[in-house]
Amino acid sequence: MSQTRQLIDLELEKGAHNYHPVGVVLARSKGSFLWDVEGRRYIDMMGAYSTASLGHCHPQIIKTLVKQAKQLDVTSRAFYNDQLPPWLALLTELAGADKALPMNSGAEAVETALKLARKWGETVKGIPADRCEIIGCEGNFHGRTLGLISLSTEPQYRAHFGPLLPGMRTVPYGDSRALERAITPRTAAFIVEPIQGEAGIRVPPAGYLRKAQALCRKHNVLFVVDEIQTGLARTGRFFCHQHDEVNPDLVILGKALGGGVYPVSAVVGRGDVIGVFQPGDHGSTFGGNAIAAAVSMKALKLLSDPDLMARVDRLGQWAQAFLKERLQDAPVVRDVRGRGLLIGVEVAPEIGARCLVDELKTLGVLTKDSHGVVIRLAPPLNIRKKHLRQALEAVTKVVQKARVPVS
Repeated sequence: MSQTRQLIDLELEKGAHNYHPVGVVLARSKGSFLWDVEGRRYIDMMGAYSTASLGHCHPQIIKTLVKQAKQLDVTSRAFYNDQLPPWLALLTELAGADKALPMNSGAEAVETALKLARKWGETVKGIPADRCEIIGCEGNFHGRTLGLISLSTEPQYRAHFGPLLPGMRTVPYGDSRALERAITPRTAAFIVEPIQGEAGIRVPPAGYLRKAQALCRKHNVLFVVDEIQTGLARTGRFFCHQHDEVNPDLVILGKALGGGVYPVSAVVGRGDVIGVFQPGDHGSTFGGNAIAAAVSMKALKLLSDPDLMARVDRLGQWAQAFLKERLQDAPVVRDVRGRGLLIGVEVAPEIGARCLVDELKTLGVLTKDSHGVVIRLAPPLNIRKKHLRQALEAVTKVVQKARVPVS
């Protein structure tokens, strides 16, 4: 039996079956490449859901991690540390925000934003106690905590986990009229992804975010943007919402914020909103620890490079044009869409994307499907163009030859 099979079988025997990974066991990484336990090299077109935006084992990130780990690690927020204050200063400066609140995972950061919205709704807007409403979008993915699945429209995420939180409402994504109809005097916040990643790289209509922000301003509702997957240069801007020239009240960050090596997330935004928290309202043992702050500072400095963002913008436009040209006559393709280096190739549901993803693995390209019908393409932002081309040629090869089964 191969080492790959042995390790997969052991995980299936001893671990919970809450994931369905592609059948490869990874053992090493560097830059835009991953190696499995058998020594085979792959081009990474997944980017760990945008976490590995700087590539794997970036030398400056690793150097910072090791140096800080040897000096000061985790002391909790019971004390100040010398890394968190400069990290807060840098992040708020880059975000054009007043304050930032550090956490660990993206889901924790979203929960933090929703707690802020609820307390702001009661203490500032004057919504009666326990009556706040939060509006999200159909197809959203903000995480899988009990609070966040209460806002989800994916049946599997909600089934058998009730009772769910009250006051959570959803409207069709990209529909500003539906949003306006849904807002009531009890609405504290509207939360939206500028591109829905897990839903299949869904890009809203032009002008949608501006209309949504205007409605929130009109009705005194917090405009909250989830940039966990789309932020930090992924779409060719520091934040994806900057394409639409909006100014959210709160922005939620994660994934790439930790440089690909450490879990770091944050909520950044208005000081009067984040300021509703008082000592004891919220917290995190690991959030804002010295290692997290040091690693994230280095990641922020690298990801905020204007030359990197300009390159991502150019490379993304080239990649989409390449795919659209090569796949324009492919019988199974339904759409090619995205922004920057966050691109989705939607295929006919009759064939599905998982079998194509599995075939890409045999060609030395690793990625994952979204919602069963979209091939997700989100490589490290510093991938060399020749390696991106190799990966896209593999994608076009497997998609072009795919055929919808004849019933």
